Amino acid sequence: MKFTKKDLKVLNKIIISRRDVRGNNFIPKKISKKKLNCILDSALNAPSVGYSQPWRFVIVNQEKKDLVYNHFSKVYDKSKELFKDKPLYKNLKLEGIKESDINIAVYYKKSKKNVLGQTYMKRAGEYSVVCAILNMWLTARALNIGMGWVSILKPKEINKIFDINKKDYKFIAYLCFGYTKEFYDEPELKKLGWKKKKKKNNLILNKENK
Repeated sequence: MKFTKKDLKVLNKIIISRRDVRGNNFIPKKISKKKLNCILDSALNAPSVGYSQPWRFVIVNQEKKDLVYNHFSKVYDKSKELFKDKPLYKNLKLEGIKESDINIAVYYKKSKKNVLGQTYMKRAGEYSVVCAILNMWLTARALNIGMGWVSILKPKEINKIFDINKKDYKFIAYLCFGYTKEFYDEPELKKLGWKKKKKKNNLILNKENK
């Protein structure tokens, strides 16, 4: 299969338009099972080391949502101490657990056997799961559905909530999906002045290419 310049243009537009959506932007509109399956199917088509496909998903019910939100609230309050020098932090809305329609916890299924391509880079399996998450993010955006990645969470506590054995699985991400009021023209943290976008030339390590 060959793609056209038009295809590339659409792909670039989706990538550039991807946003980390938080609770101040989600609206109370349901995501259909068809679209949820489309998002999940895109994860299944992600690259994985040794074709291990180590991703596992928990579709979160309302009771567990509330428990995750309560845990987030506690650790978020503690995290404010780490950013005392940045007053903006305490005013940021950093999750959309309750406001989003669907929450999905993403896990890495640990292998008890040797995995092709993972003998020296043990975390390559976890990186494969992150590839699946990015597929979900871009597919959601193409469906005009927002996604937010909540990372202010303690994996140990999340495992307790979902009754997950850490010997078999590793918590990777907690994702919130929902329709939005809008998609910002720029990343929210950039708009708020939290940080500036880095330039490509400053991200290349080998000097001859600078």
